[in-house]
Amino acid sequence: MRLALTASLLVSSTLASPALAQPTSSEGSVPPSTEAVQPAAEASGRMTYLPADFAQFAPRTAADMLRQVPGFQIRDSENLRGLGQATGNVLFNGQRPSTKSDDLGTLLSRIPAANVERIEIVDGATLDLPGLSGQVANVVYKSTSALTGQFSWTGEARARFADPLFTRGAVSVSGRSGALEYEVGLDNNQAGRSAAGGITLIRDGAGAIIETRDDVWTNNYDAPKLSGKLTHTGANGAVAHLNGHYQRTYNHYDEIGVRTSPGLAEQVRTVKDRNDTWNYEIGGDYEFGLGPGRLKAIGLRRFSREPYRQEIVSEFADGSPAIGDGYAQTGDLGETIARGEYSWKMLGGDWQLSGEAAFNTLDNVASIATLDPAGEFVWSPFPGGTGGVREDRYEAMLSFGRPLTDTLSFQIVGGAEHSTITQTGANGLTRSFFRPKGTLSLAWKPSDTLDMSLKIRRRVLQLSFYDFLARAFLNDGNVNSGNTDLRPQQDWSFEGEINKNLGAWGSQQVRLVYRDVSDYVDVIPIGTGQSIGNIDKTWAAAIVSTSTIKFDPAGLKGLRLDATFVLQTSRLRDPFTGEIRQWRGFVTRQAFATLRHDVPDTDWAWGADASHNYVLPRYRRNEVDRAWEGPWFAGVFVEHKDVMGLTVRAEVNNVLGARSRRERTVYTGLRGASPIAFVESRDRSIGPIFQVSVRGNF
Repeated sequence: MRLALTASLLVSSTLASPALAQPTSSEGSVPPSTEAVQPAAEASGRMTYLPADFAQFAPRTAADMLRQVPGFQIRDSENLRGLGQATGNVLFNGQRPSTKSDDLGTLLSRIPAANVERIEIVDGATLDLPGLSGQVANVVYKSTSALTGQFSWTGEARARFADPLFTRGAVSVSGRSGALEYEVGLDNNQAGRSAAGGITLIRDGAGAIIETRDDVWTNNYDAPKLSGKLTHTGANGAVAHLNGHYQRTYNHYDEIGVRTSPGLAEQVRTVKDRNDTWNYEIGGDYEFGLGPGRLKAIGLRRFSREPYRQEIVSEFADGSPAIGDGYAQTGDLGETIARGEYSWKMLGGDWQLSGEAAFNTLDNVASIATLDPAGEFVWSPFPGGTGGVREDRYEAMLSFGRPLTDTLSFQIVGGAEHSTITQTGANGLTRSFFRPKGTLSLAWKPSDTLDMSLKIRRRVLQLSFYDFLARAFLNDGNVNSGNTDLRPQQDWSFEGEINKNLGAWGSQQVRLVYRDVSDYVDVIPIGTGQSIGNIDKTWAAAIVSTSTIKFDPAGLKGLRLDATFVLQTSRLRDPFTGEIRQWRGFVTRQAFATLRHDVPDTDWAWGADASHNYVLPRYRRNEVDRAWEGPWFAGVFVEHKDVMGLTVRAEVNNVLGARSRRERTVYTGLRGASPIAFVESRDRSIGPIFQVSVRGNF
């Protein structure tokens, strides 16, 4: 299986997988050029790429083009509160999208490559959009009057365990009618069919095998999303956007296993998880001239209904009555945002005053069940998991940015937020908080081939409202208590970025990240139990290297290597044992590399990729649990860019035989201070994965 680079807790908001390009066919019978991608123009620290620069990849969408910009990685907006300042690194005609739920890849895939006029790469701190720093891509495009569309489809089959996949794909259309531009798309590219199977051994504290499990699990996932966008440009320069989506998700997990223990009857255990949800979002903005500047009004409403149900049943070979447990919850999540931004120029720079009001809600109803002698689940309320959470939040920010010299620019943002969190249900509580926030960004371009940036931020992260409530995890026999004192994580974030243009050889980017964190969210003691809560102080750091090496200067036309390497570390004091350790589930190293060769003077391309990550354990009061896949995933592909006007690609993934692993140690009491109850060692096969994809325009 080709595994996308797994983003960790630290850099998940700043590191995106360097996904393989999905090049498409060229028009006519002449193969696309294989000249290396080079910026067509460079001025005032801004690199500009024109459509001709991407001819060798025969792109069909803006996403195809942007993924081939040397050294650039698409980074979605961070999971911060409300809309706030801009945090993603892609702009659309100079504007950030007024949406929270649509990822940048989806938005870019709705834009036909033929509509893209240019892609500008510029340091975010030099723009008049507060919050941006480092390399930012501005996709400049314009819809034509003609209706255009594009589609993609990927079929997948696995050699072992999993069902075949036929539903992954997307289709979109766009066009213009007078001053109105429109985009509509149906996307199910997140669909997946995953599975693994194999032996799990359970050993006691002395190392003796006390149980053997032979399990197979499958997970079928589909998330079709219908989305659209309208843009109206008035004769007076006013611009209005309206966007929205409706999505359904179908997430079905099934596991069946045979368990044998010395002296006990064999049992067959089945697990069923069902998480079929729906959600919608509608938002828009209207920007117009007012006095010496421009006013932008933004509104957004999103809602999600999230039912979840888990049932576990064990049946015995000796005819003993079956036993079982169940857990279910239905959560209704809502968010409403109103935001205003007034921008103007003064004192040689760009100013912006913004205000935002955000209202978040969760209403959750939970229940638990046991299997009766007739084989039916009997459900009863679960009071600790039933309740509601409300947060009313208000924010005001003022920003100013300007060039200091021809090569040095800065931007400063300052303000604060006030929020009130109210919890209903068990031990309900109302609390209010006042938090200062801000950003200082510097951008320096000492030469045409080198630029650097520094960004210092005071951040307040978003909470999962479910963490306020109790939750049962039946498969591992764990329960989280509710915690009415939960607070959102805050940190001082220091981010540096260095970009070096290597000319015809490619590019090199290095990012340095350090975060000094307060109120870190982790599992902590609550009375005699445990729950999601806060750890006062901790820190984490990362170094991220992103390289694009093009071998054209060495005479290997069309050959290119894209590689990303991440090293991370963290430190906190364990809330149960007092020991110093790293963050739970933290990814301390990652690697992803793609080698692609567009064969000169042909429509053929081939390549290979490989990825690796090392995941640290997760910790609870009485257990240490490390689960991972690998150690390496690798795949090979071949594609033709003009099969009757279509791009057809064939892939074989997981050629190195990566496996699904787990090592879990459970103690009789406090871990490290109590005897070992058992050790669970899992080793499951995944097997090779075969894919065929087709992309085209209409």
